[in-house]
Amino acid sequence: MHYICTMFFVLSKALLFLLSPFFWLIITTAGAFLLKSNEWRKRLKWIALGIFLFFSNSVIFSEVCGLWEIPGKRIESVGHYDVGIVLGGMTEYNGDVESLSTRRSGDRIFQALSLYHQGHVKKLFISGDSGHITDRGLHEARQMKAILVKWGIPEEDILTEEISKNTYQNARETKKVLEDHPELKTYLLITSGTHMRRAMGCFERQGLRCAPFSTDHYVNRTGQYRWDQCIIPNPDNFMQWNVLLKELVGYVVYDMRGYI
Repeated sequence: MHYICTMFFVLSKALLFLLSPFFWLIITTAGAFLLKSNEWRKRLKWIALGIFLFFSNSVIFSEVCGLWEIPGKRIESVGHYDVGIVLGGMTEYNGDVESLSTRRSGDRIFQALSLYHQGHVKKLFISGDSGHITDRGLHEARQMKAILVKWGIPEEDILTEEISKNTYQNARETKKVLEDHPELKTYLLITSGTHMRRAMGCFERQGLRCAPFSTDHYVNRTGQYRWDQCIIPNPDNFMQWNVLLKELVGYVVYDMRGYI
């Protein structure tokens, strides 16, 4: 079973590039120039143009992502919980300076700290080691805990699990730790809005009933778009589509494997 899980993890990471619209753009563009058939070259040129215009448009991405992303909420509207569970995948390890470097999903820990300091969660739980196939120096839960302690958070208010490498394992290993803390009964799950749906499914499957608190949202829910968002292509949207498509496919695969 461990071997099967390991192979599933490696394959899921190795084949992620197949979900990338930018990869599709490269393939169709290459075909448009390299194929011998003039008919297919013409078709692929139009397909490549369509891929570029569709996946680079900010309004299209926001509207589609809005169908999937779990909306956020104001901190003031959040109740009180025994523990805020912060899922990993929010940092990289910078070996040059030997420290963590936050990415967009680093908003998870920022919001978690706000929730903690405003009294909405009593303790913080950092879940996750590294999502990389190879060792890149990242051991997120342990390293993030050390940073939080340096920032003045009491060590007894920080729980960790330092084993998991994906969302399913986050839920499984978090449950094991929480079983040793029966005094902690209410949980707030803190992760990215696009990731929340899959994360909630995994935690519920493990019998952990959590309230969601979504972070680092992509969606403009006001619908008030600027003119440049409507007509000027934004190459950054290709990366955002990668995130969304990864979650959509990941949810389906997790459902097929019984993780959610």
